Amino acid sequence: MNPFFEFVSHNWWLVFPLSGLAGGWARSWSRASERRHRRRVELYRLKNHAAEVEQASQAEILRLQEAHDAVNQRWLEYELDIGKLIDFPVMSDVREPLTVAFLRAKREADGLRPADPREITTAARLAEYRAAVRSFELAFDVAEREARRIKDSNFSVPERQRLETARKLLRIASDSAATSAERQIAYKRARRELDGLIVLPEATIAALEEKIAGMLNAPKAPDFHQS
Repeated sequence: MNPFFEFVSHNWWLVFPLSGLAGGWARSWSRASERRHRRRVELYRLKNHAAEVEQASQAEILRLQEAHDAVNQRWLEYELDIGKLIDFPVMSDVREPLTVAFLRAKREADGLRPADPREITTAARLAEYRAAVRSFELAFDVAEREARRIKDSNFSVPERQRLETARKLLRIASDSAATSAERQIAYKRARRELDGLIVLPEATIAALEEKIAGMLNAPKAPDFHQS
């Protein structure tokens, strides 16, 4: 008889404990496999979650930059339009606390703005930029509302008359129907009227002078009435 079968026939009772051991081993292997599967599923979930968070963060950064650009554009409308600054002089008056507050908020937001959205890699850095943009929006809204409320009421009657004179002169300086000499004289007189009343930003002066220079250098339309 085969030694193995002879052993089994004499020690048949060992089948039961060995079966128990085999069953225990099988259950342990099954539990270990299940744990490995759960770990793989969790790692996969975490990787996908991290990718989704990164995509969401990039989208938020882009939205914040758009909001940032929108407020900068609103401010630029004052800087490039001297008429608006005359109508709402508080927007350029650095003696006004609200104006100082929004200019400070602008500098902070501009300083924290990333050149590339991918530069922001942490939640803390994103929160910092988000707070700066929100503060800039709020500070500008408050300053603009105040400027529109008080208009030129901070000025005396003679000063308001000078502002009105400057408005009229600037309309002449920007009038294509006026002669070049009239436009130049009007611009110089307007600057004198505003001197000491409103500090014009360099961008405002540059935009106005560029506009006037463009009009002065523009070719004249031919006069078809000449013989």
